[in-house]
Amino acid sequence: MPNILIAPDFPPEHFGGWNIFNAILQRHSENQIHLLIPHSAEEQQEMFKKHQVDIIYANPFDAAYLIRDQSYLPVVKPVKNPDEMVIATGASSGIKKIVDLKAGMKIAITNNHDVKLIGLRLLEAANLNEKDLTWVEVPSFQAAARAAIKGEVDAAFFVASSFHSLSELTKNQMTILIESHIRDITHVILMHPSRKEFVPIIQKTIIDMKNHDAGKKVLNELNMPDGFEELTVEDAEFMIDLMETLLD
Repeated sequence: MPNILIAPDFPPEHFGGWNIFNAILQRHSENQIHLLIPHSAEEQQEMFKKHQVDIIYANPFDAAYLIRDQSYLPVVKPVKNPDEMVIATGASSGIKKIVDLKAGMKIAITNNHDVKLIGLRLLEAANLNEKDLTWVEVPSFQAAARAAIKGEVDAAFFVASSFHSLSELTKNQMTILIESHIRDITHVILMHPSRKEFVPIIQKTIIDMKNHDAGKKVLNELNMPDGFEELTVEDAEFMIDLMETLLD
């Protein structure tokens, strides 16, 4: 039985949506597919050790490694749903602009390498680099928001979609310092090379979700109303090259 692993960096309210997504994927592809949903990057690594992950909805940082080092095959990517990130602080912190961040300040961060990578680029506007700051690792974006609001950290890094899905009460207690607009970095769905014969049917099934009512409903629940499109080898290589440019 093949399995599909969903990267853990999505809002908790999407948990049910991914279960429905998998049910539709099973029904329309006529394959029994076991859903794996880790709750942290550490748990994701444990699942990789225990299972051969056949299909993965991966963040761009992991996707680069999986394609280049593990020969995973590109399947699909979300349409008009790039991975952007937000740096935000508690509204009562007195920090109003990115340049107000100073060396020695504390930054809350989850174990999302792509978010940190983009965030470090944005921090160049404040003449800060990784070594200038104290990094406080938290288990979720909700925990990052709480730490910023309580003043336990000076700012926090978020996946933009996760930040904007926080409750209005939470967002009203925070100030966005900067939001990225890279547009060409996104989560993607990849297939293990040993399952390459499944690529056409899984690709078609996921792309077709936007064409029927059940699929439209779950895509809206996952905040991907435009659905998915084919991820070509060229698309994947371009994104990986961009990630490597950000690392330089």
